[in-house]
Amino acid sequence: MKSRRRVSEKVFNSLVQRLTTSLEKGTLAWPLPPPPIFDEDFPPIHPKDPQAIIDMGVGLLQADKGMFDRHLSIVVDLIVPHRMNLSDDLFEVHERWLLRRLNVLTERLSFAIATEWLAQALDSSCPDTDRWWLSLALTNGLCHDSYGQPVHQGYHLVESIALAERPGTWHTQPEVSNANLDWNPHSVVPRSTFVVAHEAGADAAKWLMMQLENGPEERRKLLVEWCRLLLERKELLEPLGIPQILIRRASDSSEEVSSRVVLCLAKFIEGDKDSAKECIRILHSRDDLFTRRAMADVLTRLFRRLEGDAIPLLNEMLEDDDENVLAAASATIGDLRFIDKEMWANKIRELCDHESKLVRRNLVHTIRDYLEEFSSDERQIIPKMWGEGDEVVLTRLRELLIRMAEIDSDRFAVTIKSLEHLDIESLWAPMKIRNEQLTLEWQQWLEGKAEQPKTPEPVQVHVSDMNEGELPDVAGALAKLGDMGFLD
Repeated sequence: MKSRRRVSEKVFNSLVQRLTTSLEKGTLAWPLPPPPIFDEDFPPIHPKDPQAIIDMGVGLLQADKGMFDRHLSIVVDLIVPHRMNLSDDLFEVHERWLLRRLNVLTERLSFAIATEWLAQALDSSCPDTDRWWLSLALTNGLCHDSYGQPVHQGYHLVESIALAERPGTWHTQPEVSNANLDWNPHSVVPRSTFVVAHEAGADAAKWLMMQLENGPEERRKLLVEWCRLLLERKELLEPLGIPQILIRRASDSSEEVSSRVVLCLAKFIEGDKDSAKECIRILHSRDDLFTRRAMADVLTRLFRRLEGDAIPLLNEMLEDDDENVLAAASATIGDLRFIDKEMWANKIRELCDHESKLVRRNLVHTIRDYLEEFSSDERQIIPKMWGEGDEVVLTRLRELLIRMAEIDSDRFAVTIKSLEHLDIESLWAPMKIRNEQLTLEWQQWLEGKAEQPKTPEPVQVHVSDMNEGELPDVAGALAKLGDMGFLD
């Protein structure tokens, strides 16, 4: 008990300081937006000044020690590492470990208190407007980092504000089937699978997001993280102005902010394609390395959603002077085959002459698909790559050709004939290790001394049709196995 008291006292004192500082930061933007829910008989009265908010928050914390103790127990149970004995007192066993992590404890406690106050403010049966001002100011003051609690807990709070729904509750109820435990075949009450923004709540959420957007770099990075999560809620895109925020942040002076916007593009396209295209145009026009690399990394996702509209992005990235951009962009060449197979094949042939070794190496990954579509290789891509490729390219091509010889002799014959005028000695050695007899047959065929080897017939695997009839008795089964040579 003494350990718990010592930890509790130090955490409480640290929490009071953090709460005061956070409320001071959160009330720098004044006045605060009005609550979305209130009792018509008791209209909300806006606090007269920021100090009134700070005094009210500290006073409530000091008056409600039960709330503090309850949240402290929950937080300690969450952050303490693996426990060998579940009956141990966490405060006694981990006292020193906990005291070294006062910042973690106070941050989690602050968000827990903000969540509880907001839940009381958005209680439709008995809304508490005082706690509305407190929770909004505290949330604004706590959200200054672009990682950890401000991302996930902050997002949960801003979403609840926009919906004017209590945090900690499910805002939607998914459709259920007879595979779910709660399925009721006689139910006539429809389930809600979408959300609806509350007008006043959305205004308050936009106010909070505007504070982040007008803040320093870390706050703007946090805002983009919120937008990335909010893109899952398509019903909130327009009410919260998410498309406009992302377009503005695409032009952010910080490359770290703009590179995070890139990570939103896939979901952004699904929610608002036209706005997303404008955002892509701005991002693609930037010169900073972070953003260029980020755009190259998500290029394959853009292809799946933009199809032909992503081709100009690919072409320009393949002219970049950064090797990381070239590597990422060239790895998406295979996506072209879903748009235009001829263009895809021509692009592979074109890139065989690319000055970057990374680009030429990445082409090998799509060669198998290329030969599936163009088995005759009229563009002579295989000879080109074999004759001018480095050892990495040759190693990958050898693996492809060896496998081809095993499963498709006709296609291998066409391919190996196209390589006759080149040095292919490096192909035979690994082939002999896999199958010496087959390798000799192919060499003799190339010399005109034998017929073309044929692809071995695949082993037929018996698949039961569940109509095998009755099984034999044990004696009969053993006799059958003996006749087949399985028993000595």
